[in-house]
Amino acid sequence: MRLDTFTPGQKFETRAYRVTKDDVLRFAREFDPQYMHVNEEKAQAGRFNGIIASGIHTISITFKLWVETGVYGDDVVAGTEMNHIKFIKPVYPGDELRVYAEVTNIEAKRKNEGILTVMLRTYNQENTKVFESELSVLIKR
Repeated sequence: MRLDTFTPGQKFETRAYRVTKDDVLRFAREFDPQYMHVNEEKAQAGRFNGIIASGIHTISITFKLWVETGVYGDDVVAGTEMNHIKFIKPVYPGDELRVYAEVTNIEAKRKNEGILTVMLRTYNQENTKVFESELSVLIKR
């Protein structure tokens, strides 16, 4: 969709994605090898009572689900910003995540491009918000 087809307040919903223990371990071992993500015994004794997904992993899943909706299509040029990143609740293996996106700002920049900003909110299977962030992209008009 081109910039001019979006409207403030417009809402979208993604499909659900189940986070597996293997996903959590694989991602964390490579990108965020802190104990609460990779060491089950130590994580079990800690604050979260088990391993949790890295916040960076949660961002990646959120972004994946949003992009897979195909809303931008080939009209997106590039991401420009992520703001107000909030890790609200931990994501556990077995959680099923889905994302709700709401258009919050539309700004024409050039004759053929502009900035589209959406608020992404990620929820688990209990309808508990686990993450939110504002995402801006450069998109064709």
